[in-house]
Amino acid sequence: MKKAITPRNEDYSQWYLDIIEHANLAENSVVRGCMVIKPYGFSLWENIQSALDKMFKDTGHTNAYFPIFIPKSFFSREAEHVEGFASECAIVTHYRLKKDPNSRGLIVDEDAKLEEELVVRPTSETIIWSTYKNWIQSYRDLPLLINQWANVVRWEMRTRLFLRTTEFLWQEGHTAHATRQEAIEEAERMLNIYAKFAEDYMAIPVIKGIKTANERFAGAEETYCIEAMMQDGKALQAGTSHFLGQNFAKAFDVKFLNRNNELEYVWATSWGVSTRLIGAIIMTHSDDKGLVLPPRLAPTQVILIPIFKTEEEKSLVLEKLNNIKNQLLNNNIRVKLDDSDDNSPGWKFAEWEMRGVPLRLALGPKDLANNTIEFARRDTGEKQIFSQENIVENVKNYLENIQQNLYNKALAFRETRTYYADNWDEFVEKIENGNFVWAHWDGTTETELKIKELTKATIRLIPLDVKSENGTCILTGNPSKHRVLFARAY
Repeated sequence: MKKAITPRNEDYSQWYLDIIEHANLAENSVVRGCMVIKPYGFSLWENIQSALDKMFKDTGHTNAYFPIFIPKSFFSREAEHVEGFASECAIVTHYRLKKDPNSRGLIVDEDAKLEEELVVRPTSETIIWSTYKNWIQSYRDLPLLINQWANVVRWEMRTRLFLRTTEFLWQEGHTAHATRQEAIEEAERMLNIYAKFAEDYMAIPVIKGIKTANERFAGAEETYCIEAMMQDGKALQAGTSHFLGQNFAKAFDVKFLNRNNELEYVWATSWGVSTRLIGAIIMTHSDDKGLVLPPRLAPTQVILIPIFKTEEEKSLVLEKLNNIKNQLLNNNIRVKLDDSDDNSPGWKFAEWEMRGVPLRLALGPKDLANNTIEFARRDTGEKQIFSQENIVENVKNYLENIQQNLYNKALAFRETRTYYADNWDEFVEKIENGNFVWAHWDGTTETELKIKELTKATIRLIPLDVKSENGTCILTGNPSKHRVLFARAY
C-alpha cells in the first residue's frame, strides 16, 4: 500500500515529491541528479510539446537538431556566456574504454584522449551560431527561425524532480535577423507565445517582464520572462526569451550582405522552456488528494469506471461504456476505460483522482435502467447525474469549465498573495510569509544582491507595462522611478 501524501501545510517540498511518486510521473535515476520520466509523466510532456510545437510552427518556425557535444573552445568566444555556464559544464575528455589489466572491469584508455575536450550541451547558442555562419550569407537567408527539441546537461549540486535536474528535456529556439528591431520583436513574440501557452493550456496566470542585468541570460542584451506563483507563494520562472544583440554573431563571425550590398553582423534571439513546466503544473493546481491536471494537457481527460456485481451486469455496463468511449474518441477526447478486474470501483476512483484525471464518468446497472451516468470533476469534487443523451457535448462543456476554473482559482490565489510594500519591515514580513511583493529598488546590482542576502528574495522581473511611480528604494532609500516584483523563487 502506498503511503499517504504529506499535507501541503506540513511539508510543501515533501508534498510535491509525494505527488510525483503517487501519480507515477517520474523517479530518481541511479545516475546522480538525473530523473526517469515515467510513461504517464512523459505523456504529459508530449502534450506540452505538441501544443507548443504547433504554436511555433504557426509563427513560421521550423525544427532542426544540433549536436549534443560542443568543442570547449566555442565557449571561450563569448566571454559572458562562458562565465555564466562554466561552473555547470560536463566535459568529455576521452573516447574509449579498455579492460583493466588488474581486474575484470573497464578503465579509461589514457591513449584515447581527445585533442579538444567536448562540452555536453548546457545550451546550444555556440554550436548553433558556428553552424549559422555557413547558412547565412545574404539578407535573403534571413530571418532564420529554428527550434530544436533536445536534452541538455547542467551539473547541478542540488536537484529536485522536474524543477532542477542534471539532465532535462527542453526546447530551444535560435533565430537570426537582419535588424535589431526584428530580433527584439521576435523575442517579444516568443514571450507572448509562452504566456499564452501558460494561461490557455497550463491554466496558470503569468506576469510578463524583463530581468535585471544581474539575472539576465549570459551573453544576452535583454532577457524577457514570465513568472508564475506556486501554492507556497514562491515564484517559478515559466519561460524566457532572450534578445542576444549581435554578441554571438560577432563571436562566430556571422555576417550577411544587406540590401545596400554592405556586410554587417546578424541580430539574434534564443528562447526556451523545459520539463520544469510539469513542476509548475503540479505546484499550481494539485491538492492533498493528489495531482490535478488542466484538461487541455491531461494525458487522460476522461476516465470511465464500470460498476457491477454480476457477470451479466458487467457485460451490459461494459458494452455501454465502450460505446461512450468510442463516441468520445471520435470527438478527439482522450478517454480511458478502466475495465480491470483486479480492483474495486472505489480503488479506481481514488487511483484516477490521485493521477489528476479531470473528469470521471461512472456507470452501473441503475444508470443503465435510468439512462443516466455520473459525472465527477477532479477540480471541485462535485458530482452530478446526467442523462446519457448529449454525452459528448456535456463532457466537452465540463472539460472547458474545469480548464477555466483552474485558471480562475490560480489567478484569485495570486491576487490574494500579492502586496505593495513601502518600508523595509513591511517588505520583510510579506516576503517571509511567501508572497509576491511590488516594491521600489534603486536600480543597482549591489542593492539587488543585498536584498537577496537579507531576505532570500530576488527581483523576478521589471514589468513590460511598468508604470512610472516616483518612490524610494525599499533598502537604501535612494530614488526609484518604478516598482519591481520581488519573491522567493524555485
